[in-house]
Amino acid sequence: MEEAKGVVKHVLLAKFKEGTPDDQIEQLIKGYANLVNLIPPMKAFHWGKDVSIENLHQGFTHIFESTFESTEGVAEYVAHPTHVEFANLFLPHLEKVVIFDYKPTIVLP
Repeated sequence: MEEAKGVVKHVLLAKFKEGTPDDQIEQLIKGYANLVNLIPPMKAFHWGKDVSIENLHQGFTHIFESTFESTEGVAEYVAHPTHVEFANLFLPHLEKVVIFDYKPTIVLP
């Protein structure tokens, strides 16, 4: 197995609080997606909703994945004033959250 050189994925699993209107969730997602345009170390952003038939989501409904070139880039992102401001708007709307950073690993034959 070979760990990817430098690339780090920052994954956030979220369950929005009961009663959070869909249009507010949509605005929060747009704000999250826009961070890629405002914070240089953030290289890519993807998100989605749970579609699994296994029912093992433990209540989490959304996933957000950001790509960085290094763990230092993640640290710069976390400390960036724009991220801090957005997190202060976003996190109060979540009932549950898990954040996981990892370096993708390729399995070689």
